[in-house]
Amino acid sequence: MSILKTEIDTDPEGRGYSSMTNLEIANDLNVVYRTKNKTSMTGSEILNNIVIAEWTPLTDAQKRTVWDVVHLSDINPFGVEAQLLIAVFGVGSDTIASLAEARKYDVSRAQELGIPYVYEGHVIDAKLET
Repeated sequence: MSILKTEIDTDPEGRGYSSMTNLEIANDLNVVYRTKNKTSMTGSEILNNIVIAEWTPLTDAQKRTVWDVVHLSDINPFGVEAQLLIAVFGVGSDTIASLAEARKYDVSRAQELGIPYVYEGHVIDAKLET
């Protein structure tokens, strides 16, 4: 509850909690409007975001690099793996744009704070916490 209390009291995102009812605060915290970075991706996720028209003209060595990356057991979408794929496909490629989107996922403010879902009662309890 202390995380929720701090969020409501400080309103770091400027959502206007002070002018909302408890139910409105709960509803606002549950709206999915933010993104969070994935910490890992599967090879299948990477492979399914490769644009075939950009794959075909790659050299065998470039294809081997991509193949090696997608066969890692745990792919860091912000690590060396990402840099290797950028080197192969190029910064402005559709594949890299697609992968940049795929390495994020949508969350609510509550989920971002580590709270799966906020109910009106949670808001009431948080406001009563000292």
